[in-house]
Amino acid sequence: MLKIRCSQLGCIMTNGRGEGALSVGAKTYIEDLAKQHVYGYTKTVSTKEMQKGVIVESQSIDLLNAVTFNNYTKNAERFENDWIGGTPDIVSGQIIDIKSSWSLNTFPATRADAVNAAYEWQVRGYMMLTNRIYATVAHCLVDTPDELIGYEDESAHRVSHINPLLRITQVEYTRAAELEDKIKQKVEAAQEYFDYAVRLIETEHEIAA
Repeated sequence: MLKIRCSQLGCIMTNGRGEGALSVGAKTYIEDLAKQHVYGYTKTVSTKEMQKGVIVESQSIDLLNAVTFNNYTKNAERFENDWIGGTPDIVSGQIIDIKSSWSLNTFPATRADAVNAAYEWQVRGYMMLTNRIYATVAHCLVDTPDELIGYEDESAHRVSHINPLLRITQVEYTRAAELEDKIKQKVEAAQEYFDYAVRLIETEHEIAA
């Protein structure tokens, strides 16, 4: 059965027509998952922004610890239920998801700038999986590795001289049962549409069982 990764919940949580209905964009996303399933491959996307996020994750956690006087460590455990799955960055008394900004130009300096629906759905999924009441999306700004900067202005990427307090913007969320019910509804609709999309591909190629 199809399970949606928490990091991709935003792709299906957009509003469609009717209660729990999938939007056009959500259907397109599910159709792509069905294609990957039938053809036995996994689409990989790698941008310089994503590469930085992976490379500097430990540095961002260190920055968060320095600012909040905590000793958070990276979580490696994956969680699943009947609808979703995912590996939260930090699991403690709350969920913390680390977002390492690409540069000063993309770093959200205020909470209002940091609000992002996809990130919210991601941590709501994590709260659902781990039975945590609170979650935080922590936007962290650390130096960009030299090999990724390219021809961009280095001054926007060399940030370690800036006060650490100015290099973290946090957005907090509280668990909400009604929104978790919405996640379940959307994922169940996605599972149904996924099965339909798989059957369509197989039928059109005359390989249906």
